[in-house]
Amino acid sequence: MKEKPESAACRLVLSGYYGFRNSGDEAVLLSILTALEEVGRKLGVRVEPVVLSGDPAWTEKQYGIRAVPRMKLGEIRRALKDSDGLISGGGSLLQDATGLGSIPYYLGVMRLARWCGKPTFVYAQGIGPVNRGMFRPWIARAFRKAAYVSVRDAESAELLGRFGVEHDRIDVVPDPVMGLPLPDGTAAADTVADEPPTVGVSVRFWRGDRADLDRAAAALGALAGRRSVRLRLLPFHQGADEDASRHVMERLALAGVPAELAPAHEAPQAMLREVDRCALLVGMRLHSLIYAANREVPLLGLSYDPKIDQFLARLGEKAVGTTEALDPEAFAERAAALLDKPGEWRAAKAAAIRGLKEEAIRPAERILRILTDKNRR
Repeated sequence: MKEKPESAACRLVLSGYYGFRNSGDEAVLLSILTALEEVGRKLGVRVEPVVLSGDPAWTEKQYGIRAVPRMKLGEIRRALKDSDGLISGGGSLLQDATGLGSIPYYLGVMRLARWCGKPTFVYAQGIGPVNRGMFRPWIARAFRKAAYVSVRDAESAELLGRFGVEHDRIDVVPDPVMGLPLPDGTAAADTVADEPPTVGVSVRFWRGDRADLDRAAAALGALAGRRSVRLRLLPFHQGADEDASRHVMERLALAGVPAELAPAHEAPQAMLREVDRCALLVGMRLHSLIYAANREVPLLGLSYDPKIDQFLARLGEKAVGTTEALDPEAFAERAAALLDKPGEWRAAKAAAIRGLKEEAIRPAERILRILTDKNRR
């Protein structure tokens, strides 16, 4: 009996906002790892990922892979020199809304990879906002030198075009998390018989005066006044989102509306399972909405950033409100309609969701084909 030939190895360094116990970013990482493993298996390639992490020990324990400290230049350089290439992404890495450090850091890692003679690949990133003009040519230069560029929405592609990146170099793909499965052996939840129905709620701090969270609480209270619901707050970021959720719960309690707080799960698929059990998802966090779409759970988005509106648009949806304005009665009406007729929502969104799931694996396919073709030459 012939022995099966050993798979060729391909070592890839992954750069993103990993190791900070943010469910959305960890879901991005797990989705990329899953996609690379699946495509590698088809191509006969054994993918060996090395993750740049804020907490390497935690990342190694969580995923069973190698990780190195994301801020230790020497270790990053050694990992890159021993690799076949760098994947930058996914997530909203190249933006200056949350500070000036993000763009120089991620572009710096890409530049270091090029200095080490390694190809760079941009994996389903969301670009912007980029308010400082000095960053725009830096981004364009890095992306023009990349072996493959993919972004998660048309608006990011348009922004890169304005920066000077040729449109034919940009692949518009879904967020990787659209391809994330439930854990092995987990059956999809049957929410039809749930009474009262569970409404999952993802909130985060944004406004300094917390008026946005107060409005969210008022809207949820209006829904609870219309019909019986089980309000379950889902913290996607340990610590901060738990505190934001408690703020909403305190406001609800003052109005006599009960609510409960789910654990801030470290494992992305555990939070995906939480969302799967909901009859409706109300979300500020982008990945709460992506989790809901992944599991075909009717959703309502509360927008604090253009990336929320951009994702909703891919489903033919608009935000029910923003951090600046949210009408409680209009919210309650839309939410009640989705709870009453979830099948209509699923039927209307089925084709869009199916397309997003099918396309989510494309960056992994393109990257591994580029590397395997290069190794054959």
